[in-house]
Amino acid sequence: MSCPEIGQWTSPAEGSSGSAEPKGLRSTQGIPGDGPREHLRVDQHDQMALGAGALPCIFLTQRVRLTGATVMFRLVGMVSVGERTRRPPRVSSVQLKVVMAVTGAVLVLYLVAHMVGNLKFFFGAESLDRYAAWLREVGEPALPAQGLLWLVRVVLLVSVVAHVGSAAVLAGRARRARPVGYAHRRPVRTGYASRTMRWGGVIVLLFVIYHILDLTTGTLNPNGVHGEVYANVVADFSRWYVTLAYTVAVLAVGFHLRHGVWSALQTLGRSSGPAQRRYKAVALVVAVVVTAGFLAVPFAVVLGVGRG
Repeated sequence: MSCPEIGQWTSPAEGSSGSAEPKGLRSTQGIPGDGPREHLRVDQHDQMALGAGALPCIFLTQRVRLTGATVMFRLVGMVSVGERTRRPPRVSSVQLKVVMAVTGAVLVLYLVAHMVGNLKFFFGAESLDRYAAWLREVGEPALPAQGLLWLVRVVLLVSVVAHVGSAAVLAGRARRARPVGYAHRRPVRTGYASRTMRWGGVIVLLFVIYHILDLTTGTLNPNGVHGEVYANVVADFSRWYVTLAYTVAVLAVGFHLRHGVWSALQTLGRSSGPAQRRYKAVALVVAVVVTAGFLAVPFAVVLGVGRG
């Protein structure tokens, strides 16, 4: 038989008369919450009024009514005893946060390098196209054609998978840590960037997929000629809706960077007051510089600056 259902009522009269608690329910610790609550254990050998032969469970109960000497309880949550004794996860939450910090740093370094390369747009078509050709040839003959480029892509893919996977596991653990929601949750003061981390990450991921199909493979680019990077960029951002979508995605990257860099510095560094202020300043500078650098090119195309 399974554990009693959440919301079920019980009282001492159903277990043993005159006791302060139902038979089989033993108070173990107080649980903060709305109204007087107790954490009650159901012993395996007890005959429970809630159902004979019920499996051992941990019940989160709320004492809700007093009628003479009778105390009424309402089950508001439960966890099986087996869950209390289960082994800790192989990868701790601290280790997952370190993975997020390290992979995030890899992605930030790539963003900065990619932004610097994009700014060659302002030196003309020949400069940008020659730079793009060099990226495909760098490392030769020690490496095969585009060998270093593919190595970078593999590292980026692994970093993205590890980063997103760690974030998903941490979010799942946070939800499971509080199976019963707070009746009255105190508002927590958080920044806009921290509140938009998840949907911002989704926007960035979707845009990266589009960006690859547009300017890497040329599938969605109106010009789409391999090697003519400058002409492809101009053709791409000459469409206002592409520029608008690019702007939204880059702004999402900026918000994500601001909170992500600060969080990574916290994980890998100190958490004192002066250090916190420095971390926030560094995160803001990185976010602003990267955002401005990536938006410079599409807005230059829209305004007709830098063509030639």
